[in-house]
Order: sequence, then C-alpha cells, then structure tokens
Amino acid sequence: MASSKQLAQLDRLERQVTSLVAAYQGLREDLADANTTIQQLRADVRDRERQLKDFQNQENIAKLVNTIAGEPVNANELKLRLNEYIREIDKCLAYLRE
Repeated sequence: MASSKQLAQLDRLERQVTSLVAAYQGLREDLADANTTIQQLRADVRDRERQLKDFQNQENIAKLVNTIAGEPVNANELKLRLNEYIREIDKCLAYLRE
C-alpha cells in the first residue's frame, strides 16, 4: 500500500505536470500569434517594396521625360504613354508568374 508520503509526492508531481502542460499550451498559442504577426509583417514588407519600386519607376519616368521632351505639353503626353506601357508590362509579368 502506498504511504501518505508517496501519495503527497504523486500529488505534487501531478500538479507540476498540469502546470507544465498549461504553460506549454500558452507558449504554443503565443507562437501561433507570433507566426501570424510575422506573416502579416512580411506581407507589409512586400507591399512597401512594391510601392517603393513603383515610386522609383515614376521618378525614373519623370527624369526620362524631362530629358527627352523639352516642352511641358509633350512631356506630359510622353509620361502618360510611358505609364501606360509600364502598366501593360506589369500585367504581362503578372500573367507570366501565374
């Protein structure tokens, strides 16, 4: 028959195991939340990189337009045409990625 000392040790061990399981479950939830946050941040970074690339393209277009066309009217028309070409190229690239 188990002595009261052994029963007390088993009870203490059971409480410790229960506590460890609860802590483990909490850490798993924290990890899942952290992974979700990481995925969201990665998506944000990709969006920011795309926006930066778009701004750089616009800046390059503006420089090109200013170099090629001396008149503001022709420059504006050239810029619009170049933007249209770039949108078409982006659509083609997106189609090829699929």
